[in-house]
Formats: sequence, structure tokens, C-alpha cells
Amino acid sequence: MVTIVVATTSDPASINPAYALLAMPGWLPVPAPSLLQQGIKSFANKNVRFLQHDKGIVEEDDLDRRWEEATGEAVDEVIFFSKHTAVSNRPALTVHPIGVPHLREGDVPPQGGRPGWAAPPDPRIGPWLRLLKKLAQSHNLVPEFEITLEGTHHGPITIKPTMFLEIGSTDEYWKRQDAAKVIALLVWEGLGLGGGAAVGNWGREDERNKVLLGIGGGHYAPRHMDIVMKEGVWVGHLLSGYSLPMEDPSQSKENGNTDCIGGTWRQSIKVAIEATKSAFPGGDVLAHLDHKSFKGWQKMQ
Repeated sequence: MVTIVVATTSDPASINPAYALLAMPGWLPVPAPSLLQQGIKSFANKNVRFLQHDKGIVEEDDLDRRWEEATGEAVDEVIFFSKHTAVSNRPALTVHPIGVPHLREGDVPPQGGRPGWAAPPDPRIGPWLRLLKKLAQSHNLVPEFEITLEGTHHGPITIKPTMFLEIGSTDEYWKRQDAAKVIALLVWEGLGLGGGAAVGNWGREDERNKVLLGIGGGHYAPRHMDIVMKEGVWVGHLLSGYSLPMEDPSQSKENGNTDCIGGTWRQSIKVAIEATKSAFPGGDVLAHLDHKSFKGWQKMQ
């Protein structure tokens, strides 16, 4: 089983951590001819495969399946390097699962993916968030950079456990070499490439088996973050309010139904639960609700 790490040359917050990671010992080119013909370069280090392409980071779908078909190697997980954007422009290092489980069939996802789909969340998300904070602190990026989760969003399509590691939130910070180094070290240490034990292997390093599924709240999941920063907490999908579309039943009187809350929120939760369970076999998936983010009529469901 191999781990795939993906970066694009079109994004400094993606390729700079990639260059920092490839500068560490042990990497060798391992061309996969069918992928190379599509402009995808590849390198290997122990059980890690690094893929580099030139498109937008959410544009290359099915890289896990395509790697398996090209090489015969089974893929265990996929990790993407990317930039993060925010209205606040605040510098940040973020970690998050991916998917657009709330979109209806026929909707066009604005940033890749497929309507009603969510990739299994990488079990490393929780342990790596905590490791990321330690690394950022040791490299004097805190408190300048916020270390945070993000809610589940965007593509590209994968079927293996997946997470995004991002640097935000403006061009100045996307190009920060110290931030790139920290992201590279996160992967280096987190995957055990330096000789230490890998971090975040589900079922191997902690007897606890409870997995948090975040429901509600803002994009940066502040109330879920309070729980996740505690040691031993595993993280599944994080459904922010925008991923839980609900239709106020008081606006549906013309249809004669004032009790049922419409919208795709049920679909979104169902998809998120199924994807999270698939990533944590044997795990006990527990919903953690941000109660304060819901209106009175929403809490009735």
C-alpha cells in the first residue's frame, strides 16, 4: 500500500512545500509512462509516491485509481498541497477533508468533485492537525499563522481516504518558505519518512475508537476544533452550515407541509457518515453538533 502526495506547479502554496519535501533524502524518480504522457511526474520514497502536475489542484480527478492502474500499486490514502483563500486574508495553515455531499444531481460543483460525493476523510486529519500546531510553534509561525481545520468542501474526486494541507491566505503567505517547510515536515514526520513512527495510523496507535463527525457551525469549525485539539480524538467529515441546506417549513405553507424541513441536509449527513465509517473501520462515529449555529426550527429535526 502506498500514500500519494499531490502538488501542482500552478500554485506556489502547493509546489513550494513539494520542493521542500523532495529536497529531503531518499526521493527517486519513478516514471509511470501512462501518467507521464498526461503531464504527471512521479517520485518515490519508501511507501510514499509524489505526483506533480500543472493543472489546478482540484482538476485532476481519480489520481488514486489512475496510479493503481498505471503501476499496479494499491493506494492507501491521498494528500494534497494547496493554497487557501479567505476574505479575512489572515495567514493560516489548514487541514480538511473533501467533498460536496450537499449538492444535488445536476448541480455544477464550483471547485471540483461530484454532486452528492464525499471522499473518505483521511484518519490522519486529527493527529496531523495537532502535529502541525507543534511544528508551526517550533518554527515561530504561531501566533502569526492560525492553525485550523476547515469544513468539508471541494474536489477533486478520489475514492481513497483524502485530506488537503493548505497555506493561506494571500499571495504573500502562499510564497512563504517557512510555511512551506512546515507543511513538508508535517508530511515527512507524519508518514515516518525520517525513520520515526508514522502519526495517525488508525487502529494502531490508540485504543480509543471514537470518531468525531462535525455538524453545523462556520467554515473553520471553531466548536469542533475545541474537541479535536485534545489528544486521542479522531476526525471524520466536518459539515459546516453551508453543507446542510435546510428549507424553512414556514415558507412551505403553499405546499400544505409545514412540518418537514426540506433541502439536501439529510443527504449530506448520510453521505458524510458513510464516507467516515469507510475510513474508520470498526470506529464509533459520533455526531458533534454546533447547537448554537442552528435556528430553533432547525433544531426540531
